[in-house]
Amino acid sequence: MKLTRFAAAGLMSAALALMGGVALAQDAPSVLVTTINMTADDIPTIDPTLSETVTSVDVLNHLFPGVTMSDVATGELELGIATAITPTPNDDGSVLYTIDLLEGVAWVRYNAESGAVEQVTDADGNPLFVTAADAVYGMTRALDPATAAPYSYVLLPFVTGAPEFNAGEADASTLGVSIVDENTYTILAPDSAAFAPAVFGLWMARPVPQIAIDAFGDSWTDPANIATYGPYALKEWVRGTGGSISVVVNPFWAGAENIPAATIEEVQWRFLDQPQAFAEYEAGNIQAIDVPVDQVPRVQADPVLSAEYYRGVEPCTYYLGFDNTEAPTDNVHLRRALSYSIDRVAIADNVLQIGWIAAGWFSRPGLNAAPTPELNPDLGVTFDLEFAQAELAIALEELGIANAADLSLTYSYNDTARNALIAQVIQQQWTENLGVTVAVNPMEGSTYFSTISEEHPGIARVGWCKDYNDASNFLYDVMYSQSSQNDVNFSNAEFDELVSQARLMTDTEERRALYARAEEILNEEEAAIAPLFWYAVNSLIKPNLEYVPSVVTNQAYNEWSFSG
Repeated sequence: MKLTRFAAAGLMSAALALMGGVALAQDAPSVLVTTINMTADDIPTIDPTLSETVTSVDVLNHLFPGVTMSDVATGELELGIATAITPTPNDDGSVLYTIDLLEGVAWVRYNAESGAVEQVTDADGNPLFVTAADAVYGMTRALDPATAAPYSYVLLPFVTGAPEFNAGEADASTLGVSIVDENTYTILAPDSAAFAPAVFGLWMARPVPQIAIDAFGDSWTDPANIATYGPYALKEWVRGTGGSISVVVNPFWAGAENIPAATIEEVQWRFLDQPQAFAEYEAGNIQAIDVPVDQVPRVQADPVLSAEYYRGVEPCTYYLGFDNTEAPTDNVHLRRALSYSIDRVAIADNVLQIGWIAAGWFSRPGLNAAPTPELNPDLGVTFDLEFAQAELAIALEELGIANAADLSLTYSYNDTARNALIAQVIQQQWTENLGVTVAVNPMEGSTYFSTISEEHPGIARVGWCKDYNDASNFLYDVMYSQSSQNDVNFSNAEFDELVSQARLMTDTEERRALYARAEEILNEEEAAIAPLFWYAVNSLIKPNLEYVPSVVTNQAYNEWSFSG
């Protein structure tokens, strides 16, 4: 994407200007250097409306916080840039949510020439602040079919009129999103899902700067053009493999109750592969990294590195998605054979050795209403070679293939050392256990998820991390038949009914029972996916950093500080 100067004369006179409010960075700022998701690939975007990957959200959370956010230490939902969210139930079962925004949140940008973060103004020189109009514009833009926002589907059940507008069957005036005054707006939800406020705070529903988007179009997120409002401002984005993205503290962010102002002056995410990142950490050039799989035993045994090592929970599931509609993986017996022939426990305990847990189902235990091994001991996929081989025999007969070696299968994954290792081990297990030869297909990371969404490869590595703390975020948001994230093309009427019903119930144990049955259909009966692992975090963090361990996938570096 071509860079465009923020001060381009023709566009600036029509849209953006700078006001006298300027804050210079310190002469010798404290800089935290880290990596992003253990990959050397560029991140796809930092446009909140268009983002769908952990890497994008990790950065944009620092630039565009939501009306609600998850506490990184506890995972609990809390207010972000909203000061209050008030639900008012209606007689027809709908709920009107009134959202009051924090006042005086300035739109800012970083001026590379002056080294200053500056407030953004309109053409008349008036400073611009985040308003209800920005929030309504952001949500409307996410739902507009012309935007093609990949996460628009998450909002559809939570905004009256959204399905019709998103399908191009109605205009924006029919949406249940309205401006009350400069700092207040309302969202009319068609039903009473308890976790609606969490959805309203997700990145695709956040305020975005229409003035910049109208002026610069697709290049509005370039550092010279962007307008942001969070604890950091975008400083630099060196595109492509081996590049980096940097943010600098926003001095106009006074802090919200749960989003403190940053003490670390600058954060730089470098796009490095795992071996490079580890080498740079040991050389002292990076202060925080995820530990490469093959280095965990060494780190644990090293007296210095072990003192800098942190292991924690990460609310994510690693799985293989099978295309349920294209041959040969449209055959349920083949899918079962492939899933049940994977020895997840052996891979987790003997190969990875990074605290990952063999997963028998999709929704991560610990999510509200999700099944757990303790409460649902008989649920899930396990290694069952006899069953897998019997299923393969049925599949071959139905497919008209005489020999398992004649199957044509490809396993695609976004190319990291960890994903490559897992793919190689599973490839070997399939050969040894089933006599199936599967080609592995490493793909470039920054375009991987958009590619598999469009092309639906037969077998694809996928990871899903929680957006909000409920099993609905996995089972309804991803695997419901009409979800745009349902890249495996899974469709089952009973499953859809179960997750739709559980979404609106209030009794946790009753909901858990429905989700357990849904998981049984998804993973065992239909084998639409092969759940593999529940993640754990393995990090190295330099001892001069005071950090907040995150249980929500993304970090909040505005809550970190240097201790010396």
